[in-house]
Amino acid sequence: MVFDKDGTTTTIVDQENISLAKFLENLNNAYDKIKNDNIIVNLFSFSALTSSDVLEFLDLSNTHRASNKSFVLVTNKVSYDDVPEEISVVPTLKEARDIIEMEEIERDLGI
Repeated sequence: MVFDKDGTTTTIVDQENISLAKFLENLNNAYDKIKNDNIIVNLFSFSALTSSDVLEFLDLSNTHRASNKSFVLVTNKVSYDDVPEEISVVPTLKEARDIIEMEEIERDLGI
């Protein structure tokens, strides 16, 4: 698992060549290190993902969002239309950064 600090408030998490289950386990174990940042999880290295795979991140996403931080998954294998609104899925890192920027503005405005 690779953590890439993107600016001062965002961490991009990339995975090594491991299974999704192992990646989730490692992410949950390392969560305390990045819990104060907005989190972008880059899933491009997974060759096949389904909407049910993405839903495996829902608990972690809900926990993180409850602390007023953004949690965005990046993959072009699953459409955001195929997952619940509670989890953010976008096809590019740029869109993930844009989502975080918009959510930070909303939090600053109290929306």
